[in-house]
Amino acid sequence: MTQKDYYRILDVEREAGPKEIRESYRKLALKFHPDRNSNNPEAASRMKEINEAYAALSDPEKKSRYDNLRQTYGSSAYDHFRNTYSEQDIFKGSDVRQIFEEISRAFGFRSFDDVFGEAYGPGYRSFDFKRPGGFGKVFTGVYGGKGRASAPLHGLSGRLIKYALRKKWGIELPERGKDLFDLITISPTLALRGGKISYTNKSERKKLIVTVPPAIRVGQKIRLKGMGGPGRGGGESGDLFLKIRVRNILLQKVKTFMDRLWAFFSVKSS
Repeated sequence: MTQKDYYRILDVEREAGPKEIRESYRKLALKFHPDRNSNNPEAASRMKEINEAYAALSDPEKKSRYDNLRQTYGSSAYDHFRNTYSEQDIFKGSDVRQIFEEISRAFGFRSFDDVFGEAYGPGYRSFDFKRPGGFGKVFTGVYGGKGRASAPLHGLSGRLIKYALRKKWGIELPERGKDLFDLITISPTLALRGGKISYTNKSERKKLIVTVPPAIRVGQKIRLKGMGGPGRGGGESGDLFLKIRVRNILLQKVKTFMDRLWAFFSVKSS
């Protein structure tokens, strides 16, 4: 069975300093915040692990004690650490409450008391947390109470919010890639019967095989999911929409005739 390890949980190296530990906690707390993961039952337990790991590693004395146990006991250091420190001991004096409140205020999530009361039960009130101080409401109302966007982060204000989050916390919000649009010209036969056709997107340098449904009409669009612009910060890729254009029947006949004529003279000349 895999043993818990605070460094692995917090995704930092043993040599990580206070700033790196704090920034990693902020990113993970935002990613696994219960209000953003209502459909993920494992998020709450993951959040508890992240809180505990940060509270232990952000305190120099507890971190030193944990490091010594890792050197002595290896992968079983966590169990020995928890035999010495209770949850109350681990969270005592931690600024986890302050950081969690910053995130909650910034994104309109539930308060620290609501989330910790639900996760840890009534006993959490005996934890001696460091009190928040000096934090103003920089961003409010970006997300709704359930962790879903109440307003898209578009326009100048949206760009400013994203920039400030990257600058202050190193957080890049998941952003869906752009949808791309292009024309694809097919033969009348393919439009009637359907089938496959090769398509090259010059801007993205992608060569794709597109399936054309039967009886498709001029102006209709074929959607290729995930074939658009790449997402950012873990966001999904956009889609590619191909607008159908059908070659003129007369021009198609001329093209077919010229192709055959070219093939004939090529064979004869050789």
